[in-house]
Order: sequence, then C-alpha cells, then structure tokens
Amino acid sequence: MKFILCCLVCCLLPVAALAEDRGPPVPDYPADRITDRIYVIHGPLELPDPENQGFMNNPGIVLTDAGVVIIDPGSSVQTGEMVLRVTASLTNLPVVAVFNTHLHGDHWLGNQAIRAAYPDVPIYSHPIMLDMIATGEGKLWVTMMEQLTHGKTRGTEVVGPNRPVDNGDEIRIGDTTFRIHHYGPAHTTSDLMIEVVEQHTVFLGDNVTNGRIPRIDGGSVAGAAKSCREILKTGAQHYIPGHGRSGDARLVRTMLSYYDTVYRNVKTLYDQGLSDFEMKAPIRAQLQAFAGWKDFDTQLGKHISYTYLQVESEKFGF
Repeated sequence: MKFILCCLVCCLLPVAALAEDRGPPVPDYPADRITDRIYVIHGPLELPDPENQGFMNNPGIVLTDAGVVIIDPGSSVQTGEMVLRVTASLTNLPVVAVFNTHLHGDHWLGNQAIRAAYPDVPIYSHPIMLDMIATGEGKLWVTMMEQLTHGKTRGTEVVGPNRPVDNGDEIRIGDTTFRIHHYGPAHTTSDLMIEVVEQHTVFLGDNVTNGRIPRIDGGSVAGAAKSCREILKTGAQHYIPGHGRSGDARLVRTMLSYYDTVYRNVKTLYDQGLSDFEMKAPIRAQLQAFAGWKDFDTQLGKHISYTYLQVESEKFGF
C-alpha cells in the first residue's frame, strides 16, 4: 500500500508543479454586440497589473459562415482562453483565422490559446511584426507582462503570427471580406487597421484609443494622424479602438484632433525657438478635453519630444 501511495505522489508532483507554473484564469468579460456578426470584449483601461491580470485590450469576435475570426486575442494565454470561452457562448463555429493589429504583446500573446485549440489556424499580421518577433521582441513582452502582473500571466509563451499582410490586401473568409489598411509608422511601425467590409466596421488597433492616450514609441504622431484621415475615407459606421469603448467616426476624429494639435503646435513653437520641455505647458492647455484620459501627462510629454525630433529632421533633412 505504501508503494502505491508513493507512486501516486510521484505522479501527482509534476502536475502540481505545472499548476504552480501557470497564472490563474482570467474571469469572463461580457461580449458587446457591435453588429449582428461582430462582438467586442472591451477590456479595462488600466495598464497591466495584478488586478486585471494583464487584460486591457479589446479582442474582436467576427462571425462568418466559414467560422470565427478573432482580432487581437489579448495579453496572455489566460486572456486567450477567456476569449475562446466567450466565443463559445456566442457560437459553436470553430476559429478559422486570427489577426494581430500590431507588435505590442497586450494585443497578441493570447495567440497561444487559440493555436492550442486550433493548431492549424492562420494568424495574420504586418511583415514588420513578424520580423521583430523573430528577433526576440515577443520574449520581452512575455517577461514584461509577467512582471507587471506579479506572475498572473505565467505560462504564456511566444506564439507569433505566421501570415504576412499589408496595405490593400483582402482576405476572404467565407462570406466576409477583411481589407487591410497600413499607412506607415503610426502608433508603431507595424500597425494594421482591419476593415470588415460587409459589416461596415473597422478595427483600429492602437492608432485610435478612447479614454487612454496611446504610446507612440517607434511610431509617429504625424503618421498616426495620417492613418486616422485615411481610415475615415472608408465611411465605416462602426470603429473599434485598441482600448476603450467602441463608437462611430467621431471617435476617430477625436483622436485625430489630439494628434493634429500636438504636431501643429510643436512645429509652430519649434520655429519660435522653444525646447520640447518648454512646449508642454502651452500644448497641454490646448488639450484640456483629454486631461481626464489615462496616461495623458505621461504620454503627452513623450509625444512632444518625438514630434520635436521629427520636425527638426524635416527642417534640416536629417
């Protein structure tokens, strides 16, 4: 009997160790209906922390007659599993494709869960994203998410996209057309905006957010403004931001007003000889409508500095 008990303990030890090496499940969030074919799980606006377990983006669920398409399945394997559970509550159709809008791991590390459930699912992204993950960017995001959440995303591994798409490409999945928009550096260098043509809906990635000022690290404020102008030409009825509540074209125009105000004022104040540090107060005064948005003060200073360098480069042809 003792021998049998010892054998059972030895068998259970690896399972217990495995459980300890994995963060807890992310609780299910509601799926908000955008159209009769599109749902969005609107995540918290806060940065990744132990409370939200790293979940903060807006995963999209698009129903086609060939199956489900997931857009940005989230920040961890646990978030991806939550997205799959919520999807299963809406339909019994399989997941047949995934789109990743850009490089930041809070949007795509959930790929792991989708691929585990559907090993052959294609995952689409911009070629720059594929290249950067291949050179180690994904591992940095896995580590950062685990640190920010105090281990709640533990067990997440890098499962990157495997199908490159670029501006103007159209992917037909069943009865639904996914049209790709990319207009150069914006929020990052790898941003896709995904138009679901028949549903008159655009997934904007982090080129547009609502209630949170986005990072522009490695991107361009002027480029983000260009992306906003171009995507408005689609005439879509529904716009899904990377963070915050979805809305209509007013959501895009609001973000565009932020970008234009920063760029226009940096250019004017540069010509007046002000440093980027000196510019913040007068530009901030013109952006009071955004003062209540999360990360406003932190990101505004960075956006002014990045734009200052861009204006300087344009002026002297660097």
